Amino acid sequence: MEKLSLRRRLALDIVKKLQDDLVEKHPLRQLFWECTLRCNLHCRHCGSDCKATALVKDMPKEDFGKVLDSVAAKMNPHEVMINVTGGEPLMRPDLDQCGRMIYEKGFPWGMVTNGYLLTPERYQSLLQSGLRAMTISLDGLGEDHDWMRGREGSFERAAAAIKMVIDSGEVEFDVVTCVNRRSYPHLAEIRDFLIGLGLKGWRLFTVFPVGRAAKDPDLQLTKEEHLGLMEFIRDTRREGVIKAEFACEGFLGNYEGDVRGHFYFCQAGVTIGSVLSDGSISACPSIRADYSQGNIYQDDFMDVWEHRYGPYRDRNWMKKDACASCKFWKYCRGGGMHLRDAQGNLILCHLDRL
Repeated sequence: MEKLSLRRRLALDIVKKLQDDLVEKHPLRQLFWECTLRCNLHCRHCGSDCKATALVKDMPKEDFGKVLDSVAAKMNPHEVMINVTGGEPLMRPDLDQCGRMIYEKGFPWGMVTNGYLLTPERYQSLLQSGLRAMTISLDGLGEDHDWMRGREGSFERAAAAIKMVIDSGEVEFDVVTCVNRRSYPHLAEIRDFLIGLGLKGWRLFTVFPVGRAAKDPDLQLTKEEHLGLMEFIRDTRREGVIKAEFACEGFLGNYEGDVRGHFYFCQAGVTIGSVLSDGSISACPSIRADYSQGNIYQDDFMDVWEHRYGPYRDRNWMKKDACASCKFWKYCRGGGMHLRDAQGNLILCHLDRL
């Protein structure tokens, strides 16, 4: 990795002070609810191995409602975004009732979906339940998306859902794309397709080797392709037609400030918390169960939020192996928590890929 430019290093130093302050105060700003582990697709890269019929039952909405009451007792609910995820949230027939409960307790809410079951009728029902934001996944065009998602016809369903949400103009909306070796050569085509639909926000990320993706070489970009992805995102942002961003995967050296609208900072456990389907209290839902901090069936959520989360807020324990002597440690802080195994070892370093 080449030396950071003086301008970039100065900017990173300023941002680091703001990040340190955020860690100290750790205000909850996003709360993810893994409302189900059931899913109607069979994605190649799934880290949780969701199934149409999951071993863990859907959490009753009343149980999550108690979590929201805990949060509202300590914080302004209008300042905490609830992100409903899964599995596939639309597999819950009572999703609109869940949304209504969240809305009536004073919280804004959104959802992440594959779009397969998002009919116009279902969408209107969710809007009436207070839906404020939505993300739909699109991992390629035509057969490339179907290949990634493991179900024929999933591209047509996702594209129709994306078009419907864009045309409605009712919610804050973006599309997220998991870039793999099959879709990488077609990034410009995907971009142009999304622009044609009228999309304004597009997030891209790469696959980390966990779950089904761990033994699938077709999913892992080469170092050259990873570099090409950064160049593509930077160039797309400069064109200014669609707001492309690389997801919060890791520190990117001299690409910081060019491929995202912010500098890298893993906010898991700092501003982001989650409640998993079995009641586990965690941070980003992508993080291993080894780093859960409690369970809503034994613990009060806000008590856990205020007094635990030590591994997330003091990350000096990550400063080992390759990270021990890394000169970018103070900016990276060990990378994303989802890239650590059960023993705390680094699974993947995005800076190394560059």
